[in-house]
This record gives sequence, C-alpha cells and structure tokens, in this order.
Amino acid sequence: MLLILFRRAAQSVPLVLLVSVLVFALLHAAPGGPLTLYLENPGVRPEDIERLRKSLGLDQPLATQYLRWLVAFVRGDWGFSLSDGRPVAERMLERAPATLELAGTSLVVALIAALPLGIRSATQRGGWFDRIGGVVSLAGVSLPVFWFGLILQLTIAIGLGWLPSSGRTSAFDVTFIDRVRHLILPAIVLAAVHAAAWSRYLRSSMIGILSQRYIVAGEARGIPSRILLLRHALRNAAGPLLTVVLMDAALLVSGAVVTESVFAWPGLGGLFTEALARRDYPVLMAFLMVTSVAVIAMNLVADLAHRALDPRTR
Repeated sequence: MLLILFRRAAQSVPLVLLVSVLVFALLHAAPGGPLTLYLENPGVRPEDIERLRKSLGLDQPLATQYLRWLVAFVRGDWGFSLSDGRPVAERMLERAPATLELAGTSLVVALIAALPLGIRSATQRGGWFDRIGGVVSLAGVSLPVFWFGLILQLTIAIGLGWLPSSGRTSAFDVTFIDRVRHLILPAIVLAAVHAAAWSRYLRSSMIGILSQRYIVAGEARGIPSRILLLRHALRNAAGPLLTVVLMDAALLVSGAVVTESVFAWPGLGGLFTEALARRDYPVLMAFLMVTSVAVIAMNLVADLAHRALDPRTR
C-alpha cells in the first residue's frame, strides 16, 4: 500500500503542473483583466495604467509570469489580492470554515438520504418504492442547482417564513440554533444531486450482490434477511460506494460556488465569484489549484480505501 501511495503521489505531480499551466493560460486568455476598471475610468491617465501594469508584472511574457507564480506558490507565497491588497492565503482561510461546514453537512445529509433509498430500492426491485425512488433520483440529478435553490427560497423561506433565505447567521442573534436554521436550505440543495446519484449507484451494486450464490445459499440455510442484507450485501457494496463518495467529497467544495451564490453563503464559492468578476488572478489561481489538488488527493484516498476494503482489487 505504501508503494502504491508513493507511486500515485509521484504520478500526480505532473498532473498538477499540467492543470496549473492550463488554468493560468485560460485565465490570462479571457477578455478583460485586473486593470479593466481603470481603463474604463476617464480620469486615469495612460501612464498610470502602464505603471500599474509594471508593478503587477503584467507587462512581462506569459511564460515568465507563470514561472514566477509557480515558484512563489510552491514556497507557500500565494501572493496578494488585487482587489484589496490582502494576502490570498489569509482571505481563503477566512472563507474556508464556512465552505467546509456546508460541504460536510451536505455530505452527511446526502448519505443519510442515499443509503435507505438505495437499499430499499434494491430489495424491492421493480416495486412501487423502486419506481418512486427512480423518479425522485432522476429529478434530483436533473434539477438545476440554482433553480432548486431559488424555489426553496421562495416557498420555504419567503412564502412560509420557516427558515432564513440567505446568509450564515443573523445580524443580532448568533446562536447555534440560528446557524443550523441558516444551514438547512443550502445543505439540502447541495446534497440533493449527490444523494440522488449515490442512491442509484448503491441500488445497482446491491442488486448485483443480492443475486450472488452466497446470498442465495444463506437464504436457503435460514439466515435472517436483515443479517444477509446488512452484514454481507451492504458490506460488499460499501467499497465501490465509498470510492464514489470520496471522489465527490472534493467536488462538494468546488461545486458549492452556485449554492453559495444563491444563498449568499460567505464561503470560498463567494470568494471565487467575487474574484472572477474582478479578474483577481492570484485569488482565482489559488482557489483553482487548491480545489484541483483536493480532487486529485481524494481520488488517491478513494483508490486506497477501495483496495483496503476489497482484497480482490489489490
């Protein structure tokens, strides 16, 4: 396992470098730039624009800019935000707890919904519950995140007034209950798509395992169905499901951009949206690189976890 870990980690280094090159080139090839706001201001002189361009290093060749950024990023110097001059690492550390809170809660909610739905759909294959579960799962995968979030805001938050419509806390009532009430709607929206996909995946795995000979032999010997289902079938289906969950866990962080924008959640997604509107290159590069490394790392963890749970994959 250690050999596999070192080998996969070594293989990930060229992938991270390739991702950084592509992201850096695409960001700088996009129309506009951090000086766009100054260019639209008639009171700013051309010599002032040129002075800013030189101070930010934007007058140098793109390859030189990339190498300077890469050396600094590897050393832990993520640069300063072009919008407010603060260190990029400091801004991201401020926003990270909110995103991790939302992503972690959504992961738990998705698992709580997916496990019983997938198991019961597999045991009642072709029945009414399986058909309803299939329709619900298809709807969960198909619904646009921003539309689903707006519908929940209009109905539950504004129409019924049961929960807050946006933000992480109230202005004057910052309590644990208040935080939970603000967390419910965005967590449901972010968990819906993953719960729908995971339940269908678990259903397919469970159906294949329940048709195996050792399950049929266990039923013939009089072993209770609950023991066969939970101790044997679910245990064997947990390996592939765990791989999918771990791979999607990193995507929950990067995929929370739309959800955080809809609910004004003060996390990394909101920071990314602000930086994208202002072409804040240091913040954008840091966010995209952190999420890329997280996805690659979680893929490695998922592979190792699957190998540990299922000896056949070693």
